[in-house]
Amino acid sequence: MRTRRSILKAGLTGFVGSAIPHAWALPSLKAAGARHKLPVAAVVSVYTPNSHADVIAGKILEGYHQDGGVGPDLELVSLFTDQVPSQDMSREKAKLHGFRISKTVDDALTFGTDRLQVAGVLCIAEHGQYELTPETGQRMYPRRRFFDEVVRVFRRCDQVVPVFNDKHLSYRWDDAKAMYDTAQELRIPFLAGSSLPVAWREPSLELATGTEIEAALSIGYGGFEDYGFHALEAHQCLLEKRSAGATGIAAVRALKGDQIRQAEAAGEWSTELFATARRLMPGHPEDTAGWKPGENSAVYLLEHQDGLKSAVIMANGLADQFTIAVKIKGQNKPVGTWFRLQEEPPFGHFACLLRAIDKTFQTGQVAYPVERTLLTTGILDRVMQSLAQDGRRIETPELAIEYSPTDWPFANENQDSACMR
Repeated sequence: MRTRRSILKAGLTGFVGSAIPHAWALPSLKAAGARHKLPVAAVVSVYTPNSHADVIAGKILEGYHQDGGVGPDLELVSLFTDQVPSQDMSREKAKLHGFRISKTVDDALTFGTDRLQVAGVLCIAEHGQYELTPETGQRMYPRRRFFDEVVRVFRRCDQVVPVFNDKHLSYRWDDAKAMYDTAQELRIPFLAGSSLPVAWREPSLELATGTEIEAALSIGYGGFEDYGFHALEAHQCLLEKRSAGATGIAAVRALKGDQIRQAEAAGEWSTELFATARRLMPGHPEDTAGWKPGENSAVYLLEHQDGLKSAVIMANGLADQFTIAVKIKGQNKPVGTWFRLQEEPPFGHFACLLRAIDKTFQTGQVAYPVERTLLTTGILDRVMQSLAQDGRRIETPELAIEYSPTDWPFANENQDSACMR
């Protein structure tokens, strides 16, 4: 087991975290220009087969392909599990790999001391038995609680290290904003979001910064909240490159069933872009005209701060992939891409996500801005509220979130990287 003594012997306490409120730095690593296996803690809801804890933390333990091969320059040294169901893998993995099973978040980060013993924290609250909000049916995963407990340790130790939050920040906007504000206050390098923006794109598509977009439509599938978030992240990772930049959302409206086609007839979303996005899927299907959406499908109508109007259609019963189609000014035909995922073990798109986590933990500089996920979290909460209120249009002045996107590569752009093959 990785013990506090072995960490001290390795000299890690010399750079594990910086004092609040100063920004994160790894002086010994930066000076040497080297990358070492950094000790990290994982705070997870459950660790069961194919859970997000398994497909993220498991790649730290067993390599990108989870076969004992090459992996990130991280070492999982401690784990806190909020729930331990009958299918739990964490205890056996701890015996096999020698990491610490902690009963509290504090112990996972400090090993019972008054100093941080890790150089990064993974917060993965996805899967497990958690209740739904009664009005909107949103899963109340403990992401805010995990973050608050991590921050409580940071304050006690007067240190911070980078934090990764899997998926959206919270089911509730107010919690997400509080998390973001705290990270800003303490200068915590804070990375979050979906694996879709870093997954494979077919065809390979990256919009140049400053692209003039006239309309956009994405297709997704699955649950309105859990998979709707992925669709929104894929949508935003391209739209943030447009000429107006990432300026946020002015209003949201979400419709189900027959209302979807009614909105199409009213010109609220593009028939052409819907057909284009569908044709990007495997087999290039031409079946959008005959689709009759049921109550398990929805369209999210987004009014952007700069006047752009875009849509995300959760086309259950028609589609089982994520795509986007974009109309660019001056081009006759829309462009688009299919966000290709590996839908069986080892779920390689999570290796692409882990590469961004590794970079953030190694350097203390986030691979891409958390503001993207703050925005998509806010959109998603308002979408769920609108759906629960029969498609009411909700103005969102709080989502006037501006940020500068980065050029962090997606999988196609890293064919030489072991995590991408």
